[in-house]
Amino acid sequence: MSKYLFIALLFISAATLAETNTAPNSKTSNAKNLVLVTIDGLRWQELFGGADVNLLNNDKFVRKSSHTKEHFWHDNEEKRRQLLMPFFWNTVAKKGVVIGNRKLGSTMSVSNNWHFSYPGYSEIFTGIADPKLNSNEKVPNPHISFIEWLNTQASFDHKLAAFGSWDVFPAIFNVERNKMHVNAGFMPAQGYPLSNEMKLLNAMQKEIPSPWHNVRLDSFTYRFAKDYLLSQKPRVMTISFGETDDFAHDGHYDSYLSSAHQTDKFIEDLWNTIQTTPEYKNNTVLLITTDHGRGSNANDWQHHASEDAVKEYMKNLDTFPNGIIGSENIWFAAMGAGIEAKGQVATHGEVKQNQIAATALTLLGKDPQAFNPKIGKIIEEVF
Repeated sequence: MSKYLFIALLFISAATLAETNTAPNSKTSNAKNLVLVTIDGLRWQELFGGADVNLLNNDKFVRKSSHTKEHFWHDNEEKRRQLLMPFFWNTVAKKGVVIGNRKLGSTMSVSNNWHFSYPGYSEIFTGIADPKLNSNEKVPNPHISFIEWLNTQASFDHKLAAFGSWDVFPAIFNVERNKMHVNAGFMPAQGYPLSNEMKLLNAMQKEIPSPWHNVRLDSFTYRFAKDYLLSQKPRVMTISFGETDDFAHDGHYDSYLSSAHQTDKFIEDLWNTIQTTPEYKNNTVLLITTDHGRGSNANDWQHHASEDAVKEYMKNLDTFPNGIIGSENIWFAAMGAGIEAKGQVATHGEVKQNQIAATALTLLGKDPQAFNPKIGKIIEEVF
């Protein structure tokens, strides 16, 4: 080999390496599909520590007839959290990545300055925190979610769906503008050929009263989502459970724990469904997170709001002039295609909620910057 050819090859190799290192999306993943699950207002304290003894022994929050302590208490913290969410700890935490256990130096929080649901969900799905989104009113979101953006990509066209228990999700995803399938609140299953089971669930949703005027029971949300997953085969889907937040607001800690436990069962069934469906098996990533945190003691665990929020939209919480301390703290988990089994990981600084969208897009092989140059960066710990 001549010295000139050798030098030329060196230049080519250097150029190739430089191109690789400066590529907008240098992370790799074999994820073809993605399912993002949110559990509204589930505190990091319960996820990582199980039932809170200070709330569990409080007759104000736990009915004696509920047998909650028998179901969810153990002196050992690891066993206690497994009692509450066994699939999360026996499978997700062992096969994936978990962030948010502040006791281990794993920290994550919202970027928005409100600490309640609409701003939180918008931040999750759009990758930005807009201070103007300062209420839970059904205002059409001016920002495009990463899921809506994927609808412009040929391979994702009409392969996107969002299901939620809260009736504000159609506004968060701006159904007036986007073309994705959205089913939330008390909407019936619709828009595709329905099985007899879905027709029955539609009837039952009308017949069974929800405890809340704007949130349906999570069982309907999950059953509608699962049927759509199996029959329509979307490539990206989000399922947003809501009961945990509303039971917490009502001060029903026993029901809050029972709902978290049932949600864990839904997620287990979802994963088993994914892994037994040819279109999804071994090529799908599962992300799980929450929209906001809550207070940390008996006086404030029912609530969540920032100092700014109690001055404006949540003036009913003006007895907490500094806001609900800790309600900004959240958590995140990922498992499936492209995710290494790292378990709980310490974070390099504070991970932010606005990083979830970029992480999801990267796992799908898409460049987050092409979606929105202002989007939060990827969660490095996931890769």
